[in-house]
Amino acid sequence: MIVTGGAGFIGSNFLNMMVQRYKDVKFVNIDKLTYAGNPANLSEIKDEPNYSFVQEDICSRELEEIVKEGDTIVNFAAESHVDRSISAGDDVFIRTNVNGVHNLLEIARKKRVKLFLQVSTDEVYGSLGLNSPASTEKDALEPSSPYSASKAAAEMLCMAYHRTFQLPIVITRSSNNYGPRQYPEKIISKFITNLLEGKKVPLMHSPENPAKNVRDWLYVEDNCEAISQVLTRGTPGRIYNIGGGNELSNIKLTKIMLARMRFDESWIDLVPHRAGHDLRYSLDCTRIKEELGWRPGVDFEDGLGKTIEWYKQNKNWWKPLKK
Repeated sequence: MIVTGGAGFIGSNFLNMMVQRYKDVKFVNIDKLTYAGNPANLSEIKDEPNYSFVQEDICSRELEEIVKEGDTIVNFAAESHVDRSISAGDDVFIRTNVNGVHNLLEIARKKRVKLFLQVSTDEVYGSLGLNSPASTEKDALEPSSPYSASKAAAEMLCMAYHRTFQLPIVITRSSNNYGPRQYPEKIISKFITNLLEGKKVPLMHSPENPAKNVRDWLYVEDNCEAISQVLTRGTPGRIYNIGGGNELSNIKLTKIMLARMRFDESWIDLVPHRAGHDLRYSLDCTRIKEELGWRPGVDFEDGLGKTIEWYKQNKNWWKPLKK
C-alpha cells in the first residue's frame, strides 16, 4: 500500500494504526516533509519490517518507480491550512492539491492500481446556515477558500478519472479532525499549546458574528478507522462523508477547552475573522453508517481529554514547531 503524506497529522495516525494491524501488508510512506510533515510522528513504526519511508514530492514523476502494478494508493498529501491559503497565496495549494493529485492519478492509471483513495474535507461543501440540513454526498460543491477550492478540484479530477478511465477511486470527506500529532496551527492544537505556554487563545470574533461559527469534531483515530473500512469495503466511484457528530460553535468549544484546562474566559483574545470565514459545516453520514456499519467510537469529551494529555506529555514534540 502506498500512503502519500503519511508524516502529517491524519496520515501518521493512519499508518501507526495500519502498520501494526496488518503485518502482512507492506506500507510505503511517501512524504515531502514540508513544515507539517514530521518523521517523529512515525517513531512507533519506523523499524517495523512492513514499513518504509521515501522522501518525495507527489508532483514528482519519480513516483512511477515506486508504485507497482496492483498497489493501493491512499492520498493524504495536501496543503491544508485555510489561513495559509489566504495569507501566503494559493500557488502551493494548487501545485500540491491539484497538480500533485493529477500526477498521482496518471501514475495510478498507468500502473493499474487496485484502488485510489482520495482523502478530502467537508469544506468542499461550503458554508451552511445554522439551521440548514447537513450536507450529503449528492450536494453541490461550493468551496469558499483557495484551500477548499483546490480540494474540490482534486475531487473532480478523481471522479473524471473514474468515469473516463474506469480507475477504481473512492473519496472520503471528513469533518474537522483533532487528536495527537496535529501541527499546532489548528484551533484545538493551537489553543491547547498556547495555554500550556501561558498564552491567550486567539478566537475569531466580530460584532455581527460573535464566534458562532460551527464545526463538527471528529477524533482522528475514528477517521482512520473509517478510512480503513472504506478501503476494504467501499464501492469504487463512491464518496463517503465521515463526521464525528459533535457540532460546536467556536465560542462553546473554546469555553469547554478553557474549563478542562482550568483557565477562565479572560484568557480569550478576540481577533478578526479571516476572509470568507464559513459559518457552519455539518455532514450527513447515513451512507457510511448504512453501507459499512461505521460509527465514531470516541466521545468528544474523552477525545479532548486524550488530546490535552498528549500535548502535556509531548512538549518536546510541539515546542520546537511553535518557535
